[in-house]
Amino acid sequence: MYFISAPFFLRWYYPQVTWNKPRTDKKIYLTFDDGPIPEITPWILETLAAYNAKATFFCVGENIIKYPEIFENLKRHGHQIGNHTYSHLKGWNCSDQEYIANVFKCNELTKTKLFRPPYARAKQSQIARLAKDYDLIYWDVLSGDFDLKITPEKCLNNVLKHTKNGSIIVFHDNIKAIPRVQYALPKVLAHYTKLGYTFEVL
Repeated sequence: MYFISAPFFLRWYYPQVTWNKPRTDKKIYLTFDDGPIPEITPWILETLAAYNAKATFFCVGENIIKYPEIFENLKRHGHQIGNHTYSHLKGWNCSDQEYIANVFKCNELTKTKLFRPPYARAKQSQIARLAKDYDLIYWDVLSGDFDLKITPEKCLNNVLKHTKNGSIIVFHDNIKAIPRVQYALPKVLAHYTKLGYTFEVL
């Protein structure tokens, strides 16, 4: 089970994290989790460039090591980098010491102040510790592109239904998301560009 739009009780439970940016301006913040990988990240970069859109990529350290040229290309294109742990750990299953060390190991590569927990699953104690060093970024629109049970059309509708000024939207540059992100992302970019929005980095 997951929530497309973060409910009030989650925002209350995690007061230290950022769920959205100010609602005053027509700006949207696209984010991509889990990459970089050769199967989809370069396509995402080309698609963003076609709309002069910038995004924030929450990268996994192991993938940066495997595909350093793609990681460098993210930065060359002017996108922001975020930390998504070194080995995509689920905080609920880790000791605080193990989890924090994994985040710090990733940051030796990402060198960023932005962090997003994989699966959004981190203990309160882990969140409290990391908040001392990082801006913790969650979201207010989860596309669901990782969900093999939904159609590409449903993924697109998830975004169009919930996005507003200042929204932080989550897509993924991982293998299982490919059919849905390839369908939804160009349509999201075209739709909101036509409405006068810009796509900014966090």
